[in-house]
Amino acid sequence: MPDTIFIGWTTVDSESAAQQLAHGLVESGLAGCVQITASVTSVYRWEGAVQSDAEWRLMLKFPESQTEAIAAYLDAQHPYDTPQWVVVRAEHVAPALFKVRE
Repeated sequence: MPDTIFIGWTTVDSESAAQQLAHGLVESGLAGCVQITASVTSVYRWEGAVQSDAEWRLMLKFPESQTEAIAAYLDAQHPYDTPQWVVVRAEHVAPALFKVRE
């Protein structure tokens, strides 16, 4: 039975940081695919003030079995002290996706 697929999101402050994280995650085999969305605007509260910054969003597709390893990788490699890391379980995944990973 194939592993359950998860989707996770994080953001970084530059395209080069996004590329570095994406390549590291895929090359290490942690994520099957990382998509980078160019410059999104994030509005958030940080240290008591509302901030607004341009960021690059990374969307990772990965097997459930890699969840803890990806979290550890992001803890070690992410340029932010407190990175966003949101994960959801994919409700439906095309069967062909599992064949690509094999």
